[in-house]
Amino acid sequence: MFNKLALKIGLLFFVFIILIESVLFLILYVNYVEERVEEVMSNLLARGNTHSEVLEDSFESSTLNHVAMMESASDFIVIITDAEGNELTHSDTIEPEMRDVLQHTDFGQVPQKGEIVEDRWDEKRFIATDSPITVAGEHRGHVFMFAETNHIKGIVEHLRNQFLFVGLIAFGLTIAAIFILSRLITLPLIRMKEATEQLSEGNNEVSLHLDRNDELGELANAINTLSTDLNRLKQARNEFLASISHELRTPLTYIKGYADIAGRPDTSDDERREYIDIIREETTHLTELIRQLFELAQLDHNQFSIRKEQVSINRLFRSVAGLVRPAFDEKHIFLVVQCPPDMTAFIDPERFQQVLLNVLDNARKYSPEGTVVTLLAVQEEDTVVISVSDEGEGIPEAALPFVFERLYRVDKSRSRQHGGSGLGLAIAKEIVESHSGQISIQSKQSKGTTVRIELTRGDSFAESAVGGR
Repeated sequence: MFNKLALKIGLLFFVFIILIESVLFLILYVNYVEERVEEVMSNLLARGNTHSEVLEDSFESSTLNHVAMMESASDFIVIITDAEGNELTHSDTIEPEMRDVLQHTDFGQVPQKGEIVEDRWDEKRFIATDSPITVAGEHRGHVFMFAETNHIKGIVEHLRNQFLFVGLIAFGLTIAAIFILSRLITLPLIRMKEATEQLSEGNNEVSLHLDRNDELGELANAINTLSTDLNRLKQARNEFLASISHELRTPLTYIKGYADIAGRPDTSDDERREYIDIIREETTHLTELIRQLFELAQLDHNQFSIRKEQVSINRLFRSVAGLVRPAFDEKHIFLVVQCPPDMTAFIDPERFQQVLLNVLDNARKYSPEGTVVTLLAVQEEDTVVISVSDEGEGIPEAALPFVFERLYRVDKSRSRQHGGSGLGLAIAKEIVESHSGQISIQSKQSKGTTVRIELTRGDSFAESAVGGR
């Protein structure tokens, strides 16, 4: 039960809100009670000051008796003394607690405007004030006013009951509000939990529709995106496994078939040599495919080392051109290399040579005879831009977003006349990104394709791994 998120959120809200409400109610209650008590005491003192002013004008027995008579008909008690504290008159019976106040009064200290001499309403039966009587500048006596604290206690009790009633209402409303809020917060989370459970069970086609612009809405959108990505990755995995099976099966089938034929007794030496050449060619193709798969596995596990150094782009271009030119000449394709002689970049020359070889090999395969392939490098501010352009058949626009995916081929027939594995551009993309660079491709059918690589010039660590990019 206590593992429910709604209950945890509700309890958390409840504790904080009740704590805040309790503090606020306590502060309000104490302040309000103090104001009412202070109001009662101020009124009592003001009543005593009024009597002292009357007696200052006529400090006679008749006036003293008149004041006492007036208070005998009220809820207050008045005791009038002389300057030494001797009782002159009083309105009601003098209780022992009143005498205690008189005995503890310092009659030598004459307050000018009167003072409250007993304010412990929660402990005593009476509260009391002392108002001096001064006639012609001479201290003549005191007016002591007493009021029972039952009146104040009644006011406080009434306030306490009101606050308790309001507090109970606030408590109920708080519980209701917390329940509603916790449900509003946790209901989308419950739906997201159910969606993630479906994802864990292999159902990648989940959809959350939350019309919210807050963090929960963003989380729902993230789950929707995850569902789409998982579904796409599942399809890509199936296609990848099917492609790998096909790529491995085809050369193995050739190798086994031609090996069986070459082993027949009636096979001539010329035929046997031809079949052995085919077996050797398919073995080379299979070895290259396995090597590329191994490189991709290293990239995925951050085990693909990148050792950067300051490299002359012009020298790198000449080296790559020397390697690929025989294959270009064999197909009668012109290779044009353009690069400023002093251009450099901080790269791994061996890995970047592999990138250029993969891209140039694609350009050669899909370019007809007599066309031109251009390997170009230009400087754009702090960026080195390398491009490989051909005049080949081009790539359909719908296929461009997928050309860097593993084992993706524009030609779905999987014709082996070009001998590609569909891994070259995927490896090139990983290597370029490991150099903190970017690779992109633009193409128009029947007009050619351009692969663009952007690298940032400058110093960096001499050695880094793919995982550090």
